[in-house]
Amino acid sequence: MAKSQTSTVQEDKDIGDAGSQLSTAPAEESGQSHPGSFGGVRAPGALGALAWAGREATGWVRWFWRQLTSMRVALILLFMLSLGTIPGSLIPQTSVDAIKAENWKKAHETLAPLYDKVGLFDVYSSVWFSAIYILLFTSLIGCIVPRTWQFVGQLRGRPPLAPRRLAKLPAYTTWRTGAEPEQVLAAAEKLLKRRRFRTRMSDDAVGSEKGYLREAGNLLFHIALIVMLVAFASGQLWKSEGQKLIVAGDGFANTITQYDDFKSGSLFKIDDLDPFSFTLDGFEGTYERSGPQRGTPRTYEAHVTYREGADGAPRKKTIKVNEPLEAAGSKVYLIGHGYAPVVTVRDGQGNISHQGAVPSLPLDGNVTESTVLKVGDYRDKDGRKDQLGFKGNFVPTLDLRTGTMMSQFPALDNPRLILTAYRGSLGIDSGMPQSVYQLDVSKMKQFKDKDGSPFAKVLKVGDTMTLPDGAGTLHFDGIKPWATFQISQKPGNTTALAGAVAALIGVAGSLFIQRRRVWVRAVRDADGHTVVELAGLGRSESAKLPEELSDLAAALQPEAPPLPTPDPADSADSSEGARA
Repeated sequence: MAKSQTSTVQEDKDIGDAGSQLSTAPAEESGQSHPGSFGGVRAPGALGALAWAGREATGWVRWFWRQLTSMRVALILLFMLSLGTIPGSLIPQTSVDAIKAENWKKAHETLAPLYDKVGLFDVYSSVWFSAIYILLFTSLIGCIVPRTWQFVGQLRGRPPLAPRRLAKLPAYTTWRTGAEPEQVLAAAEKLLKRRRFRTRMSDDAVGSEKGYLREAGNLLFHIALIVMLVAFASGQLWKSEGQKLIVAGDGFANTITQYDDFKSGSLFKIDDLDPFSFTLDGFEGTYERSGPQRGTPRTYEAHVTYREGADGAPRKKTIKVNEPLEAAGSKVYLIGHGYAPVVTVRDGQGNISHQGAVPSLPLDGNVTESTVLKVGDYRDKDGRKDQLGFKGNFVPTLDLRTGTMMSQFPALDNPRLILTAYRGSLGIDSGMPQSVYQLDVSKMKQFKDKDGSPFAKVLKVGDTMTLPDGAGTLHFDGIKPWATFQISQKPGNTTALAGAVAALIGVAGSLFIQRRRVWVRAVRDADGHTVVELAGLGRSESAKLPEELSDLAAALQPEAPPLPTPDPADSADSSEGARA
């Protein structure tokens, strides 16, 4: 009885050895220590306590490293990183559109302070996102390195020897033949090599293995994830991105002083800016005029002329929302559009104090705009220096029948410029930076009409606003379109794309390639016939393995034809056929 049990245990061990190293996934260690048992028995005295503390600390470090480098934790961290990108997509990011983020904060005064504390307005630079990112990077490195060395060892090794009882394997078939065992094994080896199996010949069997690309694809996928993480990190460290509002006819050169808003990575240097420039030739925007989609843009594109380098030839390009301009390694995205009223301001003595376009910021989807104009070089009718400020709205389509001064459509159907005026100190001489889109009237006085009411005018193109008391005039000359652009320079984009493609290839390999082993045994039985056995083993149960084994058996039988009439005593065994 004991001898029978020992034989069974040995057979199970043989089958286990045949299936070993079919994967590079680390096996769970049996009898692992758990937190609280690392130090073992504490010896008496101070030295015993110190030794125990050292063992306990070392055990904790090893335990934490095992947990961190396990595939389970890596998947959890990857899932957490994916969740972390959701607020970065739903909540306006300061690094992408500071104005939009500021407007969101004003509209959500209760949530904004909480979101600000946890970094939801700058997700990809937040502490918690960086922590997940670094832990995932470390986990992947710690998981991939040993698996890669293990896989290299498997490639250098040889297929395992055949188990004692091939009939216990998941896929199995057998028959008797009159061919010699040596002839059968030689034909089997030749057949398996022709099917691109790696083979190993033993005394009575041929061992073979195939499907290494499955593990190669698995490792390629994880290495590609590391490449993507490195590319993302390099893009954040060396990136630069900024925004610029450009009125039609004006240009932009990629220098730091040209940006309205600019942010960069911690390792970025000003000299790293790509040399290029462009001019906004015009903007074309058309909108749906009826139905539920009324006001939705149909044509939304900026026409530019750009140059790469100082002496580059001028080239034309149309920039659309999802079609950026790529110049000298940077990308220029179209992110907004509006209108700039063109005005001429004359002072109290009739001299021109300001002339040009006044970019205005949109307040709603119909491009109702907030308009601010600061005139610092101004003299009143007596020649005394003073300063003027104009504040109001530009309305592309005004319809007074609605009872509101808001625009009813984003196109220039009935444009009006609605302004009031102030005089006094603009605060521009204090040395403190100011926004050109905001007017501080704390040290200014609003002009009044003769009846004492606040002075304001509604102007169409060609109208003139005459300020009270001979303080000057403002003439509405015309309208120019403007567009806002985001100029981004991220050096890791190409690497990230290569990593993404490699990850897809790796996933395809790990999903569609099956790692399997096939053994062919040929031995002579008591009747002098040769018993041929074919058996296969894969990483998991699959219908393809029995099919492949059946195909191999059919291809081998011309060299080892089955006997026409099997012995009755053997019919039970031969009836097993191929099975899974």
